[in-house]
Amino acid sequence: MRWVMIFIFLFLPSLASALEIKSGSFLNESDIPSEYTCDAQNVSPQISWSQAPDNTVSFVLICDDPDSPSKSWTHWVVFNIPKEKSSLQEKLPAIGTFDDGMIQGRNDFGKTGYYGPCPPPGDPHRYFFKLFALDIELLLDENSSKDDVLGRIEGHILAQAQIFGRYQR
Repeated sequence: MRWVMIFIFLFLPSLASALEIKSGSFLNESDIPSEYTCDAQNVSPQISWSQAPDNTVSFVLICDDPDSPSKSWTHWVVFNIPKEKSSLQEKLPAIGTFDDGMIQGRNDFGKTGYYGPCPPPGDPHRYFFKLFALDIELLLDENSSKDDVLGRIEGHILAQAQIFGRYQR
């Protein structure tokens, strides 16, 4: 048993400090307040993270709804988030490229930036906010989709974390 602990400590140091994500706007696995949905203000929630790997170059945040009837519906794609950042503010402007190099891509509504939960009436849907710590910046622009981003991050993910909230109409 002692050798196993030494191996984990020496060769798997990333297990000691795993990437964590949370929101100041809703609790993990709870209901998302309507102000962050198409039924109200439709503003982006506050998202923060901690314990990123030391060699992180940038972050990616993707929000999607796997319960959508047609496909996993993308609500938010943000990439090239600078390694110095540890949060995204509530009510992030719906612009493509920010002064610090951060970029918001296209969601499945065909819009740039965040577009909140807007499920059909019926059962609640889950909205996953997935954060990836990367060892690169992405050479993509604001017209990029979730699939574009996921295609480029493969093999460059240092750590990942997720939370989810529910919304029902």
